[in-house]
Amino acid sequence: MRKPGFKTQAKRIGIRLFPTVVLACFFLFPLSFCPAQTVVDKIVATVNGGVRPEIITYSDLLWQLALQPGSSLAKPTSDDLNKALRLLEDQHLILQEAVKLPAAAPSAEEVKASRDELARYFPPGELEARMARVGLTSTRLNEIIRDRLAMEKYLDFRFRAFVLITQKDISDYYTGVFAPQERSHGRIVPKLEDASARIEQILTETKIESETDSFIDSLRDRSEIVILNPV
Repeated sequence: MRKPGFKTQAKRIGIRLFPTVVLACFFLFPLSFCPAQTVVDKIVATVNGGVRPEIITYSDLLWQLALQPGSSLAKPTSDDLNKALRLLEDQHLILQEAVKLPAAAPSAEEVKASRDELARYFPPGELEARMARVGLTSTRLNEIIRDRLAMEKYLDFRFRAFVLITQKDISDYYTGVFAPQERSHGRIVPKLEDASARIEQILTETKIESETDSFIDSLRDRSEIVILNPV
């Protein structure tokens, strides 16, 4: 997932966290997302990364799909729902790690900028229509964006500052990958010194993505994720 508007290392984790709720039983309640259709919401899973148990509901899955350009909301498949579930599980786990470190909350300006960026990946008016269809309010969307920014800052702090790309890494990538790709597309291959900054960025994002994936896998290994209602 590059997910629209967000950094590469966050591709895997989506942009939705449901507020913390500790529950000992299931609550079912109606979720109306279009005039002729009502869906009974339900708890799909609980996630506990050692900080606090949290829940993922069916409406959370629909909200995640609504914010993904091209995702169908009419009849989401089991595969679509399970992919959204996996993203939300990962996000809960990362945010539970993030709260262990003091950090400034995202500003209103940052939230607005990220929301505007997300909207640009949809035709005019489509994002609002998708939100209305699944009962996602503007206030809730701002909370989603805020959580997403908190994750992005945490992952930046944990991984980006420690990435080291050497000149040999850049040279090897230029010779083995970059130049052949440019030639295969019929483009003039720039000199190594002209392509170095671009290659360094590619290698940095690739390394961060790989380290983030390994980090998430380790979080899942030591966490408790319980599926209460398969989708």
